[in-house]
Amino acid sequence: MARRAAIVGHVERRLLRSSIYVACLVFAAPAAHGESLPEALAKAYQTNPALNAERARQRATDENVPQALSGYRPQIIATLSAGFQAVRNLLPDNTVQSANLKPWTIGVTVSQTLFNGFKTANSVRVAELQVKSGREALRNVGQGVLLDAVTVYTNVLANQSLVEAQRANVAFLQETLSITQKRLNAGDVTPTDAAQAEARLSRGRADLNAAEVNLAVSQATYRQVIGNAPNTLRPADTVDRLLPRSRDDATGLAFREHPAVMAASFDFDVASTSIRVAESSLMPTITLQGSASRSKQSDPTLGTFGTDQASVTTQLTQPIYDGGMAASQTRQAKEIATQSRQVLDQVRNQARTAAVGAWVANEGAKIAVTASEAEVRAATVALEGVQREAAGGQRTTVDVLNAQQDLILAKARLIGAQRDRVIASYTLLSAIGRLDVRNLGLNTPDYLPEVHYHQVRDAWHGLRTPSGQ
Repeated sequence: MARRAAIVGHVERRLLRSSIYVACLVFAAPAAHGESLPEALAKAYQTNPALNAERARQRATDENVPQALSGYRPQIIATLSAGFQAVRNLLPDNTVQSANLKPWTIGVTVSQTLFNGFKTANSVRVAELQVKSGREALRNVGQGVLLDAVTVYTNVLANQSLVEAQRANVAFLQETLSITQKRLNAGDVTPTDAAQAEARLSRGRADLNAAEVNLAVSQATYRQVIGNAPNTLRPADTVDRLLPRSRDDATGLAFREHPAVMAASFDFDVASTSIRVAESSLMPTITLQGSASRSKQSDPTLGTFGTDQASVTTQLTQPIYDGGMAASQTRQAKEIATQSRQVLDQVRNQARTAAVGAWVANEGAKIAVTASEAEVRAATVALEGVQREAAGGQRTTVDVLNAQQDLILAKARLIGAQRDRVIASYTLLSAIGRLDVRNLGLNTPDYLPEVHYHQVRDAWHGLRTPSGQ
């Protein structure tokens, strides 16, 4: 009986080492072929719908600048009218003069604003600041998309590891149940041992099913964010080389460089400049207008057959009282500026807090990985010891099952800690505002919003976008 128990213990230890080996390698071993995290990030950067929608929004914001610049340019209006007119004139000598006219008029009017209280200049300044704010908002969305891509990538990788670990666990429990039943038939164990092994196998199958469900969900999310279904994924590395060396450095960078802070700063400048735009409604406006026209058969007195006219006029208008509209708009703009200032302070505080949280989480993730690795090593030694003791009759089957379950749970915590470690490093890089294509060195062209801006800024005409739409 002792020899039989020793053989059984040897088989269990072999199965255990096999299951541990599989669980460790799935997450940590490099794959010869497959999609790497940088490749997935590059795909998300190019194809993610949320990011592409934000780029389109920014291109629409660029058009605010040529619209504001149109205030410097002349306005040209052409008119053309034609019709039929019946005329019957009663003359002083009681004679009647009648005619059927076909009047038509063609003309052109050119208007140029010479001064409008600096409204155009300030409107251009507002539009340019809106473009800068939009660029920072685009950069912030890009950071979010890249961080989402890191999250879904590591989730799939971790869930794949958990599925493999649970499969190895089920195989181990199936073999344990088979051995226990053989020992039961031989009279070495009681029916209780067999029931305990069967219960653990049922739990293992349930855990495997839950892991497979989580993997399916993470794969669907991966396709949504990255743009393609995950196949073979390579292990993900951290970005510690790009991270600040201290918490103070992290908070300082977040305070100065985070795109949300930069966008809020530009929004405050927009609101401040909008005050001057509102105030311009109270100032005089000077316009220069030139017109030329030709009309035929348009005189109902029948005194002339045609008329040619040309004129150049200058007009000065000064608002006296508009019911309080301009004054109210000015006060409103000042309050909006005050609000924007408060929002800027709020965003700065949020960025500082987020940087501290990301720093602490990243440091904690390092400790969690180290602790989980130590836990796995200790649980492995403990299980091997329990198996040897069980082979000598000092431990029961349930002791082996408990120790093996402790090891599987420890391995699951290690996989989760490794996933959190990668995500935490990218989260910290995002918190300081440096999670972008250039810093990561991704093999993809960087989207440059200023290219479209310069293409449309000085466009005087044209209905097609630079992309040909």
